[in-house]
Amino acid sequence: MEPRITELTAADDVRLTGHWWRPAGPTPTTTVIINPATGVHARYYHRYAAYLAANGFAVLTYDYRGIGLSRPESLDGSTFTWRQWGEKDFDAALRHALDQDRSGRVLVVGHSIGGFLPGYSSAVGRVSAMLSVGGQYGYWVDYTPTRRLQLFLKWHVAMPAITFALGHFPGKRLGWLEDLPKGVAYGWGLQQASAEQGLSREAAEVMCDRFATATGPILSVTMSDDEFATPKAISRAMRYYRSAMVTKVLLTPHDLGFAKVGHFDLFHARHQYGFWRQSLAFLREGENPWGNRVYP
Repeated sequence: MEPRITELTAADDVRLTGHWWRPAGPTPTTTVIINPATGVHARYYHRYAAYLAANGFAVLTYDYRGIGLSRPESLDGSTFTWRQWGEKDFDAALRHALDQDRSGRVLVVGHSIGGFLPGYSSAVGRVSAMLSVGGQYGYWVDYTPTRRLQLFLKWHVAMPAITFALGHFPGKRLGWLEDLPKGVAYGWGLQQASAEQGLSREAAEVMCDRFATATGPILSVTMSDDEFATPKAISRAMRYYRSAMVTKVLLTPHDLGFAKVGHFDLFHARHQYGFWRQSLAFLREGENPWGNRVYP
């Protein structure tokens, strides 16, 4: 399936590159926006997007500013942040999808930070539902205890230190995901318990109130061997969506027929006949296909 390239323009005039995946048959009944994880190109999700399109969905994929096809020639001095990815970039993708949609139903599939940041958009109240996969914002205290120290040293000591020295994070050269803008690397590396850290009291209230405008149901899924998106991390992130009905699901690799899955694997094509197929129940009908794996 060949997607159609599209250009998005954020409210601050930053241009982003995305792709539309359209079904070959009748008019789609649902539009889906796919939000990537930190340091992951949108192309990683293209097979899943093509799968959804083959099953009747219109799908928009895109790269955040500073990443993949939306990366400027140089990241030196770039101050792009997670908050901008939500307030500006996802907002631009959402408004574009709403403008193109003819179904009256726009959904979000978000991976990692992509499953948290929709609440930054002032238009998030127009999202019909969201499938959040490992959606959290990287507070190290929530990491798996047996891996916490190693992950802390890597992502919360080494990453900000390297970023300080070079002006951006050269993740690709190190084999640690993709290159990251300075603001994103610092945002993750220096993240504390509160997502609104660094904001004034007034700005924090605005942010939290904006998240509360999301009222569509959220199915938040994570894996038992996900060292980042532990149930504690998921609960910390999902509490910002205080007006939405949030259902939290904890799957084991065995549930999906694998020995291990972790944080990044669910959008790999090997999950086409398991997780991908099962996710259709929520995207089509709003049904939780993993009802026996719900946790408080």
